[in-house]
Amino acid sequence: MTRNPTSPKRQRGENSGAFDVHPRWRFALVFGLCLAAAGCDYVPPGKPDPADRPRTPAQITNFEFLYKQNCSGCHGANGTLGPAPPLNDPIFLAIVPDEELVRVITDGRPGTPMPAFARQHQGRLTDRQIEIIALGLKQHWKSDKLPAATLPPYTVASKPAAEADAERGAKVFARACADCHGADGEGSGPEESPGRINNPALLTLVSDQALRRIVITGRHDLGMPNFADDVGRGDAFQPLSSGEIADLVALLSSWRKQELPGGIAGARPVNHAAN
Repeated sequence: MTRNPTSPKRQRGENSGAFDVHPRWRFALVFGLCLAAAGCDYVPPGKPDPADRPRTPAQITNFEFLYKQNCSGCHGANGTLGPAPPLNDPIFLAIVPDEELVRVITDGRPGTPMPAFARQHQGRLTDRQIEIIALGLKQHWKSDKLPAATLPPYTVASKPAAEADAERGAKVFARACADCHGADGEGSGPEESPGRINNPALLTLVSDQALRRIVITGRHDLGMPNFADDVGRGDAFQPLSSGEIADLVALLSSWRKQELPGGIAGARPVNHAAN
């Protein structure tokens, strides 16, 4: 049979050009172009969005969430007004090394209420999450509002602890601390006064390093002055030097050895001086 060059099919092919597309494929082509225009994040109706998939605890990388879940119970919801020293403290964040923050969160402070959070110590945080918390503290709360005086170092690693002297510390205490804490650390008011610091039970739960930190930073959330603040310290007060702070810590550490009520001697936390 001879093909008729003027048949209706031939005519349609010539009139439609090179792309004689079936209507079904034409719709698919248009739909695909619409998807491309909408971007790669388009999720067809009825299909679960991958972003809504539940995450495992190890996948959480949000600082605010990690801090709330692991730190706020002791250090306060906004880093202040907790039973533990505030982390939202410009002096503390200026003097504490990043690696020290990571170490303490990882290992805790043995013999004190500060636990280890690393998984290798039966904690629940990954190394990445610990780093997020440690660096996030400075990113969120570090401030330029610092005392004019030279900041003492966070640690005294360059000076052996044996060189610190409790007797010298007693003289510093009388000059800089007794107005609030009493002549012998018994507090300036009733027995339940918050100024009482000569308490073996309390000091047993606080490491020497934490004592040094508190002497330097004070507790601004509770009204305790920092090392350079002269509030309540008399007209002759001068900022405390690093050596004077070490001597104060030696004095406070000596008070741990006193006898607790009921004849129980104050216990010294494990690895106390190193933490």
